[in-house]
Amino acid sequence: MDERADPVTERAGDRVPVTPETCGDVPGPFFHGTRAVLRAGDELVPGKVSNFQAGRVMRHVYFAAVLETAVWGAELAIALAGDAGDAGRGHVYLVEPLGPFEDDPNVTDKRFPGNPTRSYRSRHPLRVVGEVESWPAHPPEVVRGMLDGLAALRAQGRDVIED
Repeated sequence: MDERADPVTERAGDRVPVTPETCGDVPGPFFHGTRAVLRAGDELVPGKVSNFQAGRVMRHVYFAAVLETAVWGAELAIALAGDAGDAGRGHVYLVEPLGPFEDDPNVTDKRFPGNPTRSYRSRHPLRVVGEVESWPAHPPEVVRGMLDGLAALRAQGRDVIED
């Protein structure tokens, strides 16, 4: 039996932060949501422009061990781009981290204790293993609510990305 702690089921007070030194204890699978059209074998690398802040080049690549978290990434990337183009409703990919990773400080302990979204970031590439062909989309009014919340944060100058 695997005796590694599962970050999803741990209570916030018992949770061990995921760091580059402890990331090997984090069970996958891992997902990445985006508007980009990718194929198995492609690599997601840091140094690309953010889907969430125009013109901002990101030093990390972000991913999650919860499918819904990646679905939000895909849906918001499409909505914020303003034009779905060839991406349609966005894409969710199964990915493999190619180096150490850590908790995503943009969500960890910000709204909820711990890291319930199981969101991570890495300065190393992620290899696309495959695409999740069927995933549950959020209703349009729920996506609109999230976009309205992001717009409110921007208006308050609080849409900070710690990268």
